Amino acid sequence: MRVLITGGTGTIGRRLTDLLLKEGYEVTILSRKALKPARLPTKVTFLQWDGKTAKGWGNHLDAVDAVVNLAGAGIADERWTAERKKLILNSRVNAGQAVVEAFELVSQKPQVLIQASGVNYYGMDQEKAFTEADGPGHDFLAEVCIHWEAATAPVEAMGVRRVIIRTGAVLDPAEGALPKLAMPVRFFIGGPLGSGRQWLSWIHYADEIGAIKFLIETEAARGPINLTSPQPVRNKELAQAIGRVLHRPAIMPAPGLAVKLMVGELADVVLEGQKVVPAALQRLGYSFQYPQLDAALKNLLRTGH
Repeated sequence: MRVLITGGTGTIGRRLTDLLLKEGYEVTILSRKALKPARLPTKVTFLQWDGKTAKGWGNHLDAVDAVVNLAGAGIADERWTAERKKLILNSRVNAGQAVVEAFELVSQKPQVLIQASGVNYYGMDQEKAFTEADGPGHDFLAEVCIHWEAATAPVEAMGVRRVIIRTGAVLDPAEGALPKLAMPVRFFIGGPLGSGRQWLSWIHYADEIGAIKFLIETEAARGPINLTSPQPVRNKELAQAIGRVLHRPAIMPAPGLAVKLMVGELADVVLEGQKVVPAALQRLGYSFQYPQLDAALKNLLRTGH
């Protein structure tokens, strides 16, 4: 099977590429980088794009079976200035519209589009358990997810199966939130953030990419699907679990005010959170490799991969 990935040079894209190649897929990556990064496998076909149009690459879709659209500026890479928030939104909407344009160009269309989104779609709540049946929230990231998902909706009218993956916090040993949370614990100064009662809907990177492959291959999969572990945890439980795995105490909380001073408006996401469960994914029969947090952390923090 031939798969094209936008945003394929990011953490999830690289992990997914490695898995698909191992399973015998042919992979093409779209990137705004001018040259193919050295860390990409030699077997990967690399195409440059502008993130806004199908110019120069759209005609390649007639030789592709599936598209995975992961493109978008990092949510937590920088403080949320007005300009950064505009970039977060526009990078996703523009990429989605470019994907639709590419689908319109070819007569032999890919069979499936995997469209990235996030659990932030549901807004923030400290108690409610969200499933795919729930509607959107009203904060900034919820609005981003609404527009992000809508950007590629036109492909459904072309007869394409579209799956929207609403991803939680992806735990990875090298990038993302986990290294930042684990580092202070290693030095005996870690603990919960804020009240510690806020929920974290997490997923091991192996299940993130395993689920994407599963959804590409599963004809019954369509519409929104939460990519989270079936066992979300409160922030305090996460800190304690990291401590157990690293054999360190994790009892020194970071006050909410300190978190806000460090990361600005993004702190609201960290300090409030949401409890999201993968009802649709489980209904489809996906088998999690790491459904439990302790086993996931042992794999990630002790082995580093």
